[in-house]
Amino acid sequence: MKKFLTRLIYIVSIVLFISSAVYIFKYYYDMNNTKEEKNILNELYSPESNTIQEKNDVKEEKKIKTDRMSKLETLQKQNSDIIGWIEIEDTDINYPVVQGSDNSYYLNHNYKKKYSVNGAIFLDKDYSWNPPSSNLLIYGHHSTFKDLLKYANKNFFIKHKTLRFTTKDEDVKYQILAVFRSKVYYQSEKNVFRYYYFINAKNESEYNKYVSDAKKASLYDTGVTASYGEQLITLSTCSYHTKDGRFVVVAKKEQ
Repeated sequence: MKKFLTRLIYIVSIVLFISSAVYIFKYYYDMNNTKEEKNILNELYSPESNTIQEKNDVKEEKKIKTDRMSKLETLQKQNSDIIGWIEIEDTDINYPVVQGSDNSYYLNHNYKKKYSVNGAIFLDKDYSWNPPSSNLLIYGHHSTFKDLLKYANKNFFIKHKTLRFTTKDEDVKYQILAVFRSKVYYQSEKNVFRYYYFINAKNESEYNKYVSDAKKASLYDTGVTASYGEQLITLSTCSYHTKDGRFVVVAKKEQ
């Protein structure tokens, strides 16, 4: 019996060792793929077209925007689920954004539709483009969206008050109006701000309540608010300040 138990422990140990080795290999393989994707994306979006520069030459500004949009269209030929590109200066957030038929597929597939533990940056499936919904609700795993948490520091916000979102039709800035920590709440919890339910306002009151709740939850006053009808964008990622924690940045399109 003792010999049997010793042999069983030995076999289990080998299985655990092999499983751990496979997991570690898979983890670093996915991380390496992410780095390769990043290099490809950096080549696609050259530094010259990566930053909106304030220029007096309007024609030159339009040329830069057209260049970014045309490059996005090149990506869309590879995957029609790609609907945009998001970028925040001085962060690693510089990625294509996809929208699937559900909110599960891109949790573990990248923008090339290849399996990846890092998933992709994706827009909520319920967002409508025609007519456009009120709020572009965009999710990303902590591994790719972790730099959102830099906004917990107001000094970072002061130097980075806007983010950039590009589609095939427009290349625009969004002004950040709220930054807050949140969580996924239980259904039994009452009087809580479930920001992740807001995609399209049924009316002005619903829109204004979302903006008001976001401002109240904000870690600091950004000095920016939004009026009914202005396009919003909400970026959400996992945060570890609490169980099922989330870190959220809300912004409005510049007029």
